[in-house]
Amino acid sequence: MQGDSPPVSTKDKVKKSDPSSAGARKEKRAGSTRPANSRDVGQALRSVYQKTVDEAVPSEMLDLLGKLG
Repeated sequence: MQGDSPPVSTKDKVKKSDPSSAGARKEKRAGSTRPANSRDVGQALRSVYQKTVDEAVPSEMLDLLGKLG
């Protein structure tokens, strides 16, 4: 029934589209640390990988590989 709900006032419309409240929501999202954490994790993985690649092969392993070949 149309008469049951109260009419929406102009104040309610302004309140819903209030830029300060929208800005507060954007600030929350902008304060998210996910992108920075993703970069940090990616950098840490690249660093560990590079250290592993640069690591010398132990002589015992080279001896075992020599016996296989």
